[in-house]
Amino acid sequence: MLKSIVSSAPVQALIAALLAGYMSLVKATTRWDVRGLEHAQPVWDSGDGVIGCVWHGRILMTIAAWPKRVQPPAILISRSREGDVVTKVARHHKVGVVRGSSRNKNKTKEKGGLSAFREMVRWVEGGGCMALTPDGPRGPRMRAGLGAIKLGRATGAPLLGLGWSTSNAILFKSWDRFMLPLPFGKGVIVWTEPVLIPKDADKAALETARATLEARMITANMEADLACRGEAITAAPKPDDQKDAA
Repeated sequence: MLKSIVSSAPVQALIAALLAGYMSLVKATTRWDVRGLEHAQPVWDSGDGVIGCVWHGRILMTIAAWPKRVQPPAILISRSREGDVVTKVARHHKVGVVRGSSRNKNKTKEKGGLSAFREMVRWVEGGGCMALTPDGPRGPRMRAGLGAIKLGRATGAPLLGLGWSTSNAILFKSWDRFMLPLPFGKGVIVWTEPVLIPKDADKAALETARATLEARMITANMEADLACRGEAITAAPKPDDQKDAA
């Protein structure tokens, strides 16, 4: 019954409108301190395509970080019921949408993933910003996969990482420790040094870029958390560490 209700278009539209309005309220009432502009500003000024990267647990307030008059943003959203709601929220904020998934296994979904990848390439090559969660959709938390890295190789666009935190927030006990910011707090936004990937990058170069992006994003999130909350959300153990522990 609940799934049926949530699947209904009017209910989805209502949820999306409320969430979009709440995001605007938090953005407007938070005292934002922006750091790392020396990394982001040249990317914005270039007018060229860019890949924006944020951890899955911090996706909510990217609207507070990305300026309106630079590369138009789009976001990759799964083809799920929840994704339908997120799509409506994105459109409230005039954010483009690419439907697909970065990690699929069956052949039908793989075809959808390939189509989504091609659409993302077109968006970036057209001068847009493609926003991705390198640890999405299911983690491990704050451990980057290769999806954004491969998009960077295909387009030659820089990967610009983002970390943020707020002093007033609810942290969920989900795999990504999702952060729901509350109004009227202090917020810190931290941009990372961009990662550039040559179009002829081999497997080793891709892994180096992946590790570099991951490390810079972890550092940015840690800086924002410590400035706002006095303690930082940590990354999940690396897969290799988990194997060693076993």
